[in-house]
Amino acid sequence: MTELELREVIRNGEGSGVEFKRDDLREDALAKEMSAMLNFKGGRIFLGVEDDGEITGLTRDPKRAELWVRDIVRNNIQPALIPHWECVTVDRGAAVGVVDIPDSSPDKPYKARHRGGTWVMYVRAGTTSRVASRTEEVRLYQSAQLVHYDKKILYGSSIADLDALRVTDYLCRVQRHEVFELSCNPAMLRVLRNIDLVGEYQGEFVPTVAGMLLFGKNPNRWLPQAGITAAAFRGNEKDYDIVDRDFIRGPLVSRSGETGAIIEPGVIDRAVEFVRRNMGSTAWLEAGRRHQRGALPLDAIRESVVNAVAHRDYTFEGTDVEISLYMDRVEVISPGSLPNGITVEMMKDGARVARNGLLTDILCDYGHGEPPGSGVRNRIVGSMIKHNGREPELIDDEIRFVVRLWK
Repeated sequence: MTELELREVIRNGEGSGVEFKRDDLREDALAKEMSAMLNFKGGRIFLGVEDDGEITGLTRDPKRAELWVRDIVRNNIQPALIPHWECVTVDRGAAVGVVDIPDSSPDKPYKARHRGGTWVMYVRAGTTSRVASRTEEVRLYQSAQLVHYDKKILYGSSIADLDALRVTDYLCRVQRHEVFELSCNPAMLRVLRNIDLVGEYQGEFVPTVAGMLLFGKNPNRWLPQAGITAAAFRGNEKDYDIVDRDFIRGPLVSRSGETGAIIEPGVIDRAVEFVRRNMGSTAWLEAGRRHQRGALPLDAIRESVVNAVAHRDYTFEGTDVEISLYMDRVEVISPGSLPNGITVEMMKDGARVARNGLLTDILCDYGHGEPPGSGVRNRIVGSMIKHNGREPELIDDEIRFVVRLWK
């Protein structure tokens, strides 16, 4: 880093990935800042810079400062890592130590040794680092695939909260098991337990998050964040001029008859139908004949909806998947950023995103989605380019993932 680059960063001030500190702070205080950035997306800590951006310089010899930082990383952070260190000298001879914190997604979560000797998990919130909440801890363990939220047992619910007809449709028609009745049938309960749609608690079978989302009679009773809020606006902005609106609740999958025809649509099919009836169409003349087609390809719509409900972060409570239709576009917004270090470019190249692996696998059993890693590339990007030559926008930020399809 050059002096010019250093001054430009300092001029922009502190942020979620930039922290200014003196080098006379306590070891546990520096470990706290470093672990919080590791649990975020990495960042830089500038030692020898005041909170207001004034460069006061290191009080230690730069070599001693580097060894001090490395000792803190080795002894006060779990798991340990080796950060990149460099020293930048400004025109007055003052030295600034730059600690470059990598985005170590596969190794999250990180903990820092507290002053009392206990290990604490910190997260980054704007320009500050604070103790992680219980939900944030779960989210970090989930991002490292150490916890699978979709296999979590929903305490208080019971097997009676599952839709018997949808469960038997899945087991018998989709999975081709023998005919079951949803009761205390030991064979059926064993199958549901073995595929993690139910778990055992105090001698009773209890639905898991995936079981409730897929087959629950009223998933929102147990998971208020389940479901989709869909709205069609007359113009190109979100306002009160709404053409159509629906709060889509219930089990994700549809119930079908023996022939496969849908008898009772689930959340996914209802959401796709909402978009279909509100997205409008395009008409043109060719060789004297009138042709007409939907403003967007339903393949791209369906894949966007399936990805949203399958890969969203269900630890964000009370936040629905959102579908917004405008005159010029459709947006499908999923709570939570991309998991496990996945980027938009990696998704386009076919990288697999596995936040809710069980949920994703069962939706694939129903034919929702292509082989893992190919849905975005083929059904969203590929379908849109074939339809109108315009690539969709895939936007990942700290709290949501947006698929924007242009008409």
